[in-house]
Amino acid sequence: MQDVVDSIMSQPILAVLAYFSVGILALIVFLSCFEWVTKYDGWKEIGRGNLAAAMATGGKIFGICNIFRFSIEANDTIYQSILWSAIGFVLLLVAYFLFEFFTPVFRVDEEIGKDNRAVGLLSLVLSVSLSYIIGAAVI
Repeated sequence: MQDVVDSIMSQPILAVLAYFSVGILALIVFLSCFEWVTKYDGWKEIGRGNLAAAMATGGKIFGICNIFRFSIEANDTIYQSILWSAIGFVLLLVAYFLFEFFTPVFRVDEEIGKDNRAVGLLSLVLSVSLSYIIGAAVI
């Protein structure tokens, strides 16, 4: 199996398609994990026009993809990239819980569910910013 993967990854166009496919799958899985832990239904809220939910979800998407980008750049194999991006995602998820914990004056999920755009923007910026720190660390 390793020989097959190595031969695929030695062809630039096939390597791009492999990383792209794995990246999309990782995005779907990791974003689903975020949706599972939030108290609001992100896609339903976005469908209703909740800009705070859209900003928070957009920040999560950017953060996940950015971590995967760093992981691809820093590792030699697709397996290592998957492993390090998963570790990076767990760190991003921990940061999400810490954001909720360190804001005792309001509940982040509840405020985003109520379309509090200030909280949505802060959530976006936090996810994007921390993805750079996490991405630089997961090499």
